Amino acid sequence: MSIITIQRYMSPCGELIIGSLDGCLCLCDWVGGRHRHSTELRLKRLLNAEYQEGSSNVIEVACRQLDEYFRGERRVFDLPLLFAGSSFQKMVWKELLNIPYGTTISYGEMSRRLGMPKAVRALANANGANAISVVVPCHRVVGSNGSLTGYGGGLDVKRFLLNLENLERNCGTAHEVNS
Repeated sequence: MSIITIQRYMSPCGELIIGSLDGCLCLCDWVGGRHRHSTELRLKRLLNAEYQEGSSNVIEVACRQLDEYFRGERRVFDLPLLFAGSSFQKMVWKELLNIPYGTTISYGEMSRRLGMPKAVRALANANGANAISVVVPCHRVVGSNGSLTGYGGGLDVKRFLLNLENLERNCGTAHEVNS
């Protein structure tokens, strides 16, 4: 039996549980999230692991990088990731990493990028099962009309994250133009 080391992290928009296993980040999930229990069970089952509070090098680096992200100083995370899911889910989560900071795409566009234009619903379900929130930016996927759709941390958190990214990007752009 393996041990997933977990630690709580207080972000400006809610509390996260950060988890690592074998030197990789496997969990960054909203404490009050709607998928919290199913995510916990899936990780325990697929990684043959139990949870234990503590810290690790990966958790410390993740917390530092999250601090930088929330201060507007980091746009890309640089952490070893461990995805626990089906091959389809892993494919979706890896594609999420290709969505640039400060941008959004629709579920339909993402399914077309993956070469599966009819798999929008399955893609949305895989997106919702992402256990490494913020770091793997599932918050950047929106409805086809640009509307905010479901998010594990809630729509207020999704709105906060998108505003943080757009505000920082817009400020950076304005600063570059004025320089």
